[in-house]
Amino acid sequence: MITNSLVASQLSAGYGDNIILDGLDLAVPPGKITTIVGANASGKSTLLRTMSRLISPRHGHVLLDGKSIHRTPSRELARRLGLLPQSPIAPEGIVVADLVSRGRHPHHGTFSRWTAKDDEAVAAALTATKTAELAERPMEELSGGQRQRVWIAMALAQQTEILLLDEPTTFLDISHQVEVLDLLTDLNRTRGTTIVMVLHDLNLAARYADYLVAMAEGRLHVSGKPEDVLTEENVRQVFGLESRIITDPTSDRPIMLPIGRHRMTTGQAR
Repeated sequence: MITNSLVASQLSAGYGDNIILDGLDLAVPPGKITTIVGANASGKSTLLRTMSRLISPRHGHVLLDGKSIHRTPSRELARRLGLLPQSPIAPEGIVVADLVSRGRHPHHGTFSRWTAKDDEAVAAALTATKTAELAERPMEELSGGQRQRVWIAMALAQQTEILLLDEPTTFLDISHQVEVLDLLTDLNRTRGTTIVMVLHDLNLAARYADYLVAMAEGRLHVSGKPEDVLTEENVRQVFGLESRIITDPTSDRPIMLPIGRHRMTTGQAR
């Protein structure tokens, strides 16, 4: 039996009268890294929020190992599926270690106590995200990049089988973006964690994905291996952008080079 199978079937969802997702089908490859790309307002965040049960679908289903997530007890779902949303909000005055510790809550029943395993999970998450030295600092004192790494630490401490991340590299400079994506790759390879993340950077998305999904107007436009998805025609259709696709010499993955109206040619100078 395949485990960690997360499937959206004919999924429609939105906010109020505004339908964002429109009959979307997506089968997330278990044990792989899936990255989702698309233009603004294409439904990427709505998809993650619906697949994590933060939004109820208007039509269709989200199935975890063949069972509707809406029929799964909340604590059980939280032990198996974690979500790092866009711009999460920390309780006022909370320090870093306490926030990361909240990732362990799904593993505790009404009368269960904090254990050494919980301490180990929190310490490992802080170390992996290089936030251990911030453990006693209040969240409001941190920079945007530091806060983002702490939120990622909380998601790691939850130790779920499936991890959904909505723009996990937001607020991070390029070196920390690569560190976080390398960390998630390590998590996938060492624990077999199924990872689904929304990224804005097409080249980082293609570089780190086993499976790349491009969305447009609330539907899955194309999906598959990065080299099959990141093409000039797909970039044109999904983003309305002319580009050139070359091969990254360090990873053999595709790289998208945008073509703007103003571009320098050899010998030109401003």
